[in-house]
Amino acid sequence: MSEAFTAPVNEPLRSLHTNTFPQILNELGISLLVTTYQAGKLVALRSDGDVLNTHFRSFAKPMGLALRGPQLAIGTQHEVWEYHANTAVAPKMEPIGKCDMCFMPRVGHVTGNMQIHEMEWVGDELWFVNTMFSCLAVRSVQYSFLPKWQPPFITALAPEDRCHLNGLGLRDGQIRYVTALGHSDKPNGWRERKKDGGILMDVTTNEILAEGLSMPHSPRWYNDQLWVLESGAGTIGQVDVATKKYSPIGEVPGFTRGLDFCGPVAFIGLSQVRESAIFSGIPITERVQERICGVWAVDIRNGQTLGWVQFEDAVQEIFAVRVVPGVRYPDLVNHDADLLDGSFVLPDADLIRVPTGYRRQ
Repeated sequence: MSEAFTAPVNEPLRSLHTNTFPQILNELGISLLVTTYQAGKLVALRSDGDVLNTHFRSFAKPMGLALRGPQLAIGTQHEVWEYHANTAVAPKMEPIGKCDMCFMPRVGHVTGNMQIHEMEWVGDELWFVNTMFSCLAVRSVQYSFLPKWQPPFITALAPEDRCHLNGLGLRDGQIRYVTALGHSDKPNGWRERKKDGGILMDVTTNEILAEGLSMPHSPRWYNDQLWVLESGAGTIGQVDVATKKYSPIGEVPGFTRGLDFCGPVAFIGLSQVRESAIFSGIPITERVQERICGVWAVDIRNGQTLGWVQFEDAVQEIFAVRVVPGVRYPDLVNHDADLLDGSFVLPDADLIRVPTGYRRQ
């Protein structure tokens, strides 16, 4: 497979990619959304012919992403933002004629800094990992959040990050799996066993499905298999629920966090993670090889790397990676006052009363 690398020109943040990465997006008919809280960016990875376009939008420490059809939610430092696709705005985005889905802001919920991690839609409710309070929660108009579930070993609803609950996975459209960095009930207790204290749990039974993991993230049920990232080892693998054994199928050159699938391809977020108090002692920081920040495309059938995009300089950590199915060139408006001021969405029953010249179906 050819390994030609391309650096986008005149981008505010630099990246490199294999020529296979945009080819994969083209073949699958998709694009990707990625968050980097450290750089304060939402990144759209979009194929522009044979070149990968990396398009950046600024947010305050964006982390979790939840995507369901035209609905997009973004968890940031203090708020949860909800966006909806607007078909009338997409043709107006630069470069004209390329954008095929544009997300416009609809609702913002102020939550305070609860260290929101992964998020998922369940029906009309948006569930998210409230890491600071060691719980799963949903939005509330009246309250900062509504707690819905805690690991049974957590004995209080306290802003103490006791187990570093982080990953959230669906099965059959319902919340089913979570990951945590430690089995602890004291403030920041998970830090004591970063190297091998991580767990994967079933929310419906409160059963621990795998333990002894190094900083696990991103549990996913896909192709009738339970997948998880063992971030501290830089691997992706499967968990056998019967034996409670984790089996890695592929290793990549970074701290793995953020995972989504399309066909036989897993898209995995990689972070550089420097040797520090938080990351010391885990397997990946003990390797000699360079640690990279980017997104890797891996064949889930054999663990082979199919392509990658690597960020340089300003972007050093990735949190969430989401496939946007059937959309090749998405965008998001959070900066353009004219578009925000002049874009309106109405129910069909009311839209027919608007003169034709103002309408776009």
